[in-house]
Amino acid sequence: MISEQEFLDQIYTAIKNNSITLPTLPEVALRIRDAVEQEDTTAREIADLVATDAALAARLLQVANSPLYRGRVTIDSIQMAVTRLGNKLIRNLILSLAMKQIFQATSDTMDTALRTAWDQSVQVAAISRALSKQIPHLLPEQAMLAGLVHNIGILPVLVMAENHPDLVEDGIKLRNMVDKVSPYIGESILKEWGFPENMSKIPLNFQNIEYDGGAIADYVDLVIVSRLQTLPPEHHLAQADWSVIPSFSKIGLEPEIEVINIDGVSEEVEEVCGMLLS
Repeated sequence: MISEQEFLDQIYTAIKNNSITLPTLPEVALRIRDAVEQEDTTAREIADLVATDAALAARLLQVANSPLYRGRVTIDSIQMAVTRLGNKLIRNLILSLAMKQIFQATSDTMDTALRTAWDQSVQVAAISRALSKQIPHLLPEQAMLAGLVHNIGILPVLVMAENHPDLVEDGIKLRNMVDKVSPYIGESILKEWGFPENMSKIPLNFQNIEYDGGAIADYVDLVIVSRLQTLPPEHHLAQADWSVIPSFSKIGLEPEIEVINIDGVSEEVEEVCGMLLS
């Protein structure tokens, strides 16, 4: 049985030697993201890229017709979805939908751990999206994506832990180790994926309740507050004094208020969770 320190030493060594295996985004998501960065890319060109992944295209159509996005007319083609929603919103939606593929287990050992990690990320994403509606300079779909990637660093840790079943079975020990190293790995992953700095700094800071990135709220603030709302009561951060956490005041939320009880938030969170978990 490997000790916690021995396992952490393995991870730190892998990070230092640049030998840790980082997850990769699906190729179609990367191509769509790159295409959207080109200002002259048309809706037809984006639609053609989406159509190269049949499963992703089907999910996008389903999402485009969900209560979150649907208009008066049913969207019956990918090009219509892109035209209606816009290239940049489509980019964030595709990246968000593609994230689920990354959390797919390759063995029964990892299935429960990965499903738990994905479910938690979805909850944070849904609350982040809902909270962003109160902050004009933050985009809802970007906020949702921020929630989905906040703990992306957990993936390489779980892959390495798969060689030590006793660690996987001990949920508390595994969570403690993930909390210690996943932020640094997560930052590396998002930088490797080419995410902008306002997103790549999220994994490194989402556990830091003293985080203060400036005078106005950013996506880290959203994720910090959203994650705190999802923690079990016994978690040490759930027992902290939330009244002194800068992120709450920047978002304009009283620490004692449960986000889920704000008018309309519960329904929206449920819709986002249904969209990402289906």
